[in-house]
Amino acid sequence: MKRLLWLGVGLAVGAIVVRKLNQKANEFSPSGIATSLSESAGGLVESLRSFVEDVRDGMAEREQQIHEAFAAGELYEDKFADLREDAGPGSQEGIR
Repeated sequence: MKRLLWLGVGLAVGAIVVRKLNQKANEFSPSGIATSLSESAGGLVESLRSFVEDVRDGMAEREQQIHEAFAAGELYEDKFADLREDAGPGSQEGIR
């Protein structure tokens, strides 16, 4: 009876090891590599979409703040005009 138990345990462990080895071998096959690259590219695209959405939300929020300042009659100061090459510190190009 003891031998039968150990035979069953050995078969189960052997089956698990063979299955894991086949999975690893499939990961390094051409189709496995293509699947991995496809999943990676999909994750990259989704991250890029998320980033673009965040930027657009920030732009819309800032635009709303600028519109509210104009509606209240406040002068909008372009804090980043000196960082751009097209508008100098005294230029009116940054104010729209």
